[in-house]
Amino acid sequence: MKNILLACSSGMSTSLLVSKMEEVAKEKGVEVKIWAVGQDKAMTEMENADILLIGPQMRFMKKKFSKVADKVGIPLEVIDPVAYGRVDGKAVLEKALETMEEN
Repeated sequence: MKNILLACSSGMSTSLLVSKMEEVAKEKGVEVKIWAVGQDKAMTEMENADILLIGPQMRFMKKKFSKVADKVGIPLEVIDPVAYGRVDGKAVLEKALETMEEN
């Protein structure tokens, strides 16, 4: 089971993306837990995740989140703005799984 955490400013804009990612994972038979939180909860939630994906609007916070992600030992990626804007669950899920395999 892979645990994928998404973070955005409030956790609201990633909720639809989580649903789309879950649909794709189910179709592919991939066991994942995907959830979204606001930036204020991301630091503590990282301990339960295998990867942190942050919304493109939070790109400026990558350095701050990277410090905690490195301590916890998980990769961190900024979600591709085009995939994010299109709510492309397939592209985001595939990138997350690919990144986890590399690390």
